[in-house]
Amino acid sequence: MIARMPTFSTYDGTELAYRVWGRESAPPVVLVHGRCGSGQDWADIAEALAADHRVYALDLSGHGLSDWPGDYSFEGYRDELAGFLRELGLQGAAVIGHSMGGVAACLLAQSEPALIGRLVLEEAPLLPPLDPPRPPAERPDEPLGGLGFDWLVVPSIDAQLNAPDPAWRERLADLTTPTLVVAGGPSSPFDQAELARTAQRVPGARCVTIDAGHLVHQTRPAAFLAALKEFGI
Repeated sequence: MIARMPTFSTYDGTELAYRVWGRESAPPVVLVHGRCGSGQDWADIAEALAADHRVYALDLSGHGLSDWPGDYSFEGYRDELAGFLRELGLQGAAVIGHSMGGVAACLLAQSEPALIGRLVLEEAPLLPPLDPPRPPAERPDEPLGGLGFDWLVVPSIDAQLNAPDPAWRERLADLTTPTLVVAGGPSSPFDQAELARTAQRVPGARCVTIDAGHLVHQTRPAAFLAALKEFGI
């Protein structure tokens, strides 16, 4: 099933590109990519889910075909996602977020639980402060725009990873949204014990490990889809 050509919504003056798969009347699922990615990263998963769902995959600001305003943060992406769900009438949709997109979705579930019906956090722990902190990132030698994302996203998000708001972790215990945490196993660059602790802090959350590294949905799509189905998506 082929997605439509990119469509655009607007949040706070920022145009956000998104693609849609599936029947308009089917239950909605929203896919949120990780840092330096785009909605196109979900194409195979979206096509599979579209058999039973209306699937939306957006480009967060600073990525892909969306606007690149130059100001980026987890809280900003949380608010973008909230605006996107409201504008398209998707309150109560299942939201599947990878890495940075998962953190943004989790923050939204904390602040506005009615917007998300089910939450999947793929390789998206709410990390403690990184120790040692990440050093300043060096921009690859690419022509302007050649990266497919705004380079300013990288230092902006690194700064928050080095010194995250402690309230993000503290509020995990208040989450009421049914939550699945997907871990990528030993080949992931993320601390798998921290992912398990993220799930343990969320009441009723489940954690499944799929040995695939950080990009679980791309490396082992069949296993990822099976985990979604068992979770009720």
